[in-house]
Amino acid sequence: MSVSTHVALVGAGPGDEGLLTCEGARLIESADIIVYDYLSNPRLLGRARADARLVYVGKKGFSGHITQPEINDILIDLARELDAAFKARLASRPADAARAESGIRAPLLVRLKGGDPFVFGRGGEEALALREAGIPFSVVPGITSGIAAPAYAGIPVTHRGVASSVTFVTGNEDPTKDETALDWESLAGMVKAGGTLCFYMGMRNLSSIAGHLAVQGVEADCPCALVRWGTTREQRTLVAPLSDAARRAEEAGFTAPVMTVVGQVACLREDLSWFEDAPLFGRRILVTRSRTQASAFTRRLEALGAQVVEVPTIDIAPPESFDALDASLNALDGFSWVVFTSANGVEAFFERLRRRTALPHDARALAHARIAAIGPATADALRAHGIEADAVPHEYRAEAVFDAMRERGLDADDAVLIPRAQVAREALPEMLAGIGCAVTVAPAYRTVVPGTSADAARAALADGVDAVTFTSSSTAENLVALLGEDAPALLADARLFSIGPITTATLERLGFPPASTASSYTIPGLVDTLLEAFASPDETASPRKDHR
Repeated sequence: MSVSTHVALVGAGPGDEGLLTCEGARLIESADIIVYDYLSNPRLLGRARADARLVYVGKKGFSGHITQPEINDILIDLARELDAAFKARLASRPADAARAESGIRAPLLVRLKGGDPFVFGRGGEEALALREAGIPFSVVPGITSGIAAPAYAGIPVTHRGVASSVTFVTGNEDPTKDETALDWESLAGMVKAGGTLCFYMGMRNLSSIAGHLAVQGVEADCPCALVRWGTTREQRTLVAPLSDAARRAEEAGFTAPVMTVVGQVACLREDLSWFEDAPLFGRRILVTRSRTQASAFTRRLEALGAQVVEVPTIDIAPPESFDALDASLNALDGFSWVVFTSANGVEAFFERLRRRTALPHDARALAHARIAAIGPATADALRAHGIEADAVPHEYRAEAVFDAMRERGLDADDAVLIPRAQVAREALPEMLAGIGCAVTVAPAYRTVVPGTSADAARAALADGVDAVTFTSSSTAENLVALLGEDAPALLADARLFSIGPITTATLERLGFPPASTASSYTIPGLVDTLLEAFASPDETASPRKDHR
């Protein structure tokens, strides 16, 4: 049988998750096994299938981690293991074997490599090992850090009238060996002629690099830029004269990975810096939303330069019983109002609506009723299902929903359905019942504490964060519960930010009053509050460990 495992050497790019190629993303999402290294953005693994096997082979500079020959052997062994399992499965299922012969769904192993596999990535060695073992492979280029890191630091590696050439150079030669493989005379000549040199992995040998170039006539004041963790929210950039760069880097605590740029283009950073100028750059913000909701909030913060740590403190689960909701769905015609108090409630309601026997299964089922939404996010969720809410209050809390409904014609004898979380505030049902409405509260979902978040929360706070955000009372209660008796110590140095007064009241009750409460009780309002809090030029980011 000709079917066999395919290995794709995929360039993960320099660090920014958004710089992964479309083909790289497609292969990660399809892979049976992913073998990844130290410089790959861990978030890229979030694209993997739930059943994909993840294998870490994290070489880290000169720290004595796994060797390249060992990695080559791992790739070969895993590819053969995957192939053998696949062929055994086909042998036991002839119908699948026939499909496989037609080229459908052969096993895939992705070797995810930081940057580009063939630019100082040793991908060529892995490809040769695979070819020798008879294992088919392909290569997906990635954006190399020699271009990307300087660009994110505001340094074009070529620039009209300044630099007409760029040379990529390995910087990890052993400085104690008798001979060098690099032509330092030619490299120095390129710099003197206006070219740019980009040294990969050169932090350890920076003094040696500067010395070699100086011996060949490069001026001591030649501009040199060091870009650490380029394209990530941990990026730091240092520009100094070449002769003083090593000392300045040591004083600044620069450690690998660093891209070293030598040449006049380094001076352009003064005018072209953009990435590090973002208003929240350098801020490390812990987001406590549910796993499904955190991404949109995270993207907003990252677009403003923040480094976001997602530690979901709530998961959305089915209610203990759907009986009340199912009964309400089967009697929808009897309700004058349906009130949604969260986007989660909207999605849970329509998911259950699709499951019922009676038609219709979509927005037409609510054609007879008026609809209220607690805020714009909930209104947007309804709009996605083809419904424009009749009542959306200016303040996004239960009391304001009641007032908005009264303004839109709520009568004392109206029947009101509230599909919501299993445990929630009773303020709105009580106010509605107080004027004579027949109120049905139907649990559509419940919030639970994720079992895997405690360690992640503790680690993130121990590393140091500038802010912790809370988007509901549940996120506050659950984070404090996850931290247990260590909560006061772990939260002592972090500034807490609340989405609104109800969440603030919960934090105060727990003994952790927030530094600020959003004036607009929405995610955009919370983002604005963070921007205001960190807008002062005197504000400095909290010191923290290198947690990579």
